[in-house]
Amino acid sequence: MAKGKKYFGTDGIRGEVGKGAITPEFVLKLGWAAGRVFSRHGRGKILIGKDTRISGYMFEAVLEAGLAAAGCDSLLVGPMPTPAIAYLTRTFHADAGIVISASHNPFFDNGIKFFSAEGTKLPDDIEWEIEAELEQLMECAPSSKLGKARRIDDANGRYVEYCKSTSGYLNLNGLSIVLDCAHGATYDVAPKVFRELGADVHLIGVQPNGLNINEGVGSTHPAALQKEVLEQKADLGIAFDGDGDRLLMVDHEGHTVDGDELLYILAKHLKEKGVVAGGIVGTLMTNLGLEVALKKQGLELIRAKVGDRYVMEQLGERGWTLGGENSGHLVCKHVSTTGDGIVSALQVLCALRESDQTLSQAKSGMRKYPQVMINVKLPKKQDVLALPAIKAATEAAEHQLANTGRILLRPSGTEPVVRVMVEGEDVSTVKSVCKKLAAEVELAVAD
Repeated sequence: MAKGKKYFGTDGIRGEVGKGAITPEFVLKLGWAAGRVFSRHGRGKILIGKDTRISGYMFEAVLEAGLAAAGCDSLLVGPMPTPAIAYLTRTFHADAGIVISASHNPFFDNGIKFFSAEGTKLPDDIEWEIEAELEQLMECAPSSKLGKARRIDDANGRYVEYCKSTSGYLNLNGLSIVLDCAHGATYDVAPKVFRELGADVHLIGVQPNGLNINEGVGSTHPAALQKEVLEQKADLGIAFDGDGDRLLMVDHEGHTVDGDELLYILAKHLKEKGVVAGGIVGTLMTNLGLEVALKKQGLELIRAKVGDRYVMEQLGERGWTLGGENSGHLVCKHVSTTGDGIVSALQVLCALRESDQTLSQAKSGMRKYPQVMINVKLPKKQDVLALPAIKAATEAAEHQLANTGRILLRPSGTEPVVRVMVEGEDVSTVKSVCKKLAAEVELAVAD
């Protein structure tokens, strides 16, 4: 949860359906509150999209009702990737976009996230205004002022053409690709994009039933894609998450290529083209191997807090183009306003085509450092990083690594745990240091 806010976290509002804020009653009022705020800042035209989970139908209906009660019109596009809503919000000149999705979470979770009229994350001051309205009594606008709703029938085709255009209509003739759409929001548009660009496309995770989103497939479950790439003898595989803003790739040998490695491929390629200068924005979890590889390319790595919102903030502040997370949420600001799995995948394919390399060859310039993480449960909420015993243990662990690695202690924002992460050149040393430091942390928090 974002500091000081009652409902909004770093990426909207999310949770288990039927509990907390993820109920029909709350989302109805959320639609009304958002409508009240957006109508003050524009004409009151809101675009709504969703992923494929079954509760999306329910929340789409109540959001539409809440917005109408506030006097706002709704444009409904149905199941579409989250970044598609960012793009369509801009092209339809809507005052805001709303996505009904819980991203890579299982079907029984859902969430609501917003985009500004410019297709970017909603500014903090607008979120504060919506939270203030949520505390007010919900009052329906007069009948003559009620909002209307209409479906956008060509939204799918518009987004497909947009994705293709970001790659300069890249020619993928002769390339064999396996796409894993996680039974999620990319199940329809992604196959069209890659087939229309000429690729020979094999599909998994394209039969959503409302209950199977992210189940054993998608970017968080790469085994299915690895198996299919090897069986099809494909050149590579691409997996998206449930709402289509993340990706993971698999090379022809069945090895996964994560967000850090994809960032390296993009950074090297875009620097050679003169698109990237200065540096790249990663997060606290970005592998040390990427930082080392970027230095060899004359590029700096800046680490933001975990979360694409913070990556975007750093990119904006520094005027940089490229950033992302090891989860595969990549931001290519020269072609998109937000993280977009399909667009990012096309950018990687551009790099491979123009360098005449396989995915395996392109990632070989970066060596991932071994990384080990142990979660230590907290008996109570406390500022563990300020404890003298933990500070001392961390300093001792850093001394043991002797400048050949990195240590990160990060309290979870959603669970009562502190994550102890160690990475370095030697895997046995990393495991030993992490185990010892986690034991010291566990002992310190128990006192």
